[in-house]
Amino acid sequence: MNGTKLNAKVWAGYAKAAKKIGTPYQHYRPSSASNPLAAGNRLADLPVSLNAEDPRFARPNVYGKPTWYAIADGSQLKVGDYIVGIEGTLFVAALQQLLPIFMVDCNRTISILRETRADGFGQLPYGGDTPDIEQPLMAGWPASVLQGPKGEKNETGLPGDVRTPWWAILLPAWPTVTIRTSDIITDDLGRRYIVSSAELTDLGWRLTATQKQV
Repeated sequence: MNGTKLNAKVWAGYAKAAKKIGTPYQHYRPSSASNPLAAGNRLADLPVSLNAEDPRFARPNVYGKPTWYAIADGSQLKVGDYIVGIEGTLFVAALQQLLPIFMVDCNRTISILRETRADGFGQLPYGGDTPDIEQPLMAGWPASVLQGPKGEKNETGLPGDVRTPWWAILLPAWPTVTIRTSDIITDDLGRRYIVSSAELTDLGWRLTATQKQV
């Protein structure tokens, strides 16, 4: 028996276990850079059981940790798929050979935008960012947006000032989109962020961003 056949048997075992202990999850596969949870992206529902990286199901998840292991039929999943059910919305981060199915819990819905410079009127062109020159790259993507380091002090340094918060963001990759430093992120709470660093990994995008003052 080779590794491929053994992996298929592992996933078949997961599928049988999920039917016994799992709950139904809606299954979505993104088809474009916009709205991966659109009705047209929905596939057949799957039974799924999630555990907090503990196959004995002996520990709950904890603060600041968005990752889970899933028991589900891995043959029906692809990296970047979303599932929606009793534990919320998650995306498939990895389907590694003979290893647990690795998931990321999503607590926000975000869009990625890029500033496009435009000529302004007057003696000199305007070089700032305004919403009308922001080009959408990815729209309506569920993602993990959790607190990062302490943040940075405000440049004015007034007694009542608070630190500008930093955030750690995880989301699937889309083939035609490359996220860059200084791209803009907006979320479903109306917050705006500026990407400080963007790392494309085999698990998807790992971003750090500072919250933009508005």
